[in-house]
Amino acid sequence: MKAFLTSIVTAALLTVSSGAGAAALKLGVSAGPYGEILEYTAKIAAKEGLKAEVIEFTDWNMPNAALQSGDIDANNFQHQPFLDNQIKQRGYDIVPVAKSIVVPMGIYAKKVQSLADLKEGASVSIPNDPTNGARALFLLAKAGVIGLKDGAGLNTSIADIASNPKKIKLVELDAAQLPRSLDDVDASVITLNYAVLAGLSPKTALVLEDDQSKWHLVWAVRKDRAEDPAIKRFIELYRSAEVRDFINTRFNGTIIPTW
Repeated sequence: MKAFLTSIVTAALLTVSSGAGAAALKLGVSAGPYGEILEYTAKIAAKEGLKAEVIEFTDWNMPNAALQSGDIDANNFQHQPFLDNQIKQRGYDIVPVAKSIVVPMGIYAKKVQSLADLKEGASVSIPNDPTNGARALFLLAKAGVIGLKDGAGLNTSIADIASNPKKIKLVELDAAQLPRSLDDVDASVITLNYAVLAGLSPKTALVLEDDQSKWHLVWAVRKDRAEDPAIKRFIELYRSAEVRDFINTRFNGTIIPTW
């Protein structure tokens, strides 16, 4: 009876928020596979009358700006360290409300077949934004290319490199430019969305993050919308077994659900 009453209340709330004539939820996402997962969820949501419009952004700075201004209702494109940094820098009134997926960062190369083949003084490009730069350094450390100082955390920078046996030259670039840099550097640490947009297959990565990554994505909303029933219901549908199975089948393990 309790579950039955709960379902009635939920349905009633959703009717108010997304019933006939109601505007669709606007959900921000970065271009690539993230959006495909949201589109799949939107089809499921539509079956129960919850309308959702997926809006893709190519500039990582735009989804939070759009969320803060109210142009979108929620976004799902960033990991917690990136959100923390944007809030600190720009004063956004944005909060995370649920874990999303791990979208593995990978190390890609055209000039070498493995990281063991990197020669002394080889160049490796990494993202130039602080949070993804730290993430890239952790992946390079996991792969044994560099060593980091004890206690290195999510704000790690190049200054925290403790060992660099091959004297690798790190080249910091805008994340969107990293795939293009593969013609000029020996390897590059690239986030999955930009890798896929550039036609790179995660299966070809020399090293790929796993499900233990601290850089899982989060659903983010404005603080005053944290309890919005329509947003909460859409996220529930996103974090369902059906969507998890879709992710595992469609992306063959290269995107990892957190539920």
